[in-house]
Amino acid sequence: MLPLKSKIVHCRWSGESTWIPMGDKKLGLDFENHTSHPAPGMLLLYPGGISETEVLFPYGSTMFASKVGQLAGNHFATLTQGQEQLSEIGRLTLWEGAQDITIEEV
Repeated sequence: MLPLKSKIVHCRWSGESTWIPMGDKKLGLDFENHTSHPAPGMLLLYPGGISETEVLFPYGSTMFASKVGQLAGNHFATLTQGQEQLSEIGRLTLWEGAQDITIEEV
């Protein structure tokens, strides 16, 4: 899936988090190492089901949810550098709208 180039937007139901919507994209994945309460910088992949496929990108206190209720996503990566910039991502997406993002392996 990498590199993933998309837009990142602010969450409506999950608290201090952003997300990358992937619509009805089917990844063929099940739930593994899933959580509803990620720490800042923990990236979650929701493989779809009761809500659309997405990557959750929390920057603060988060409980992963959608308009239909609580969700759980697969923790697949954690930021190890630049965590001090996470709150700026939240501010940008909340006040200035969708932002371009690229996720790639380093």
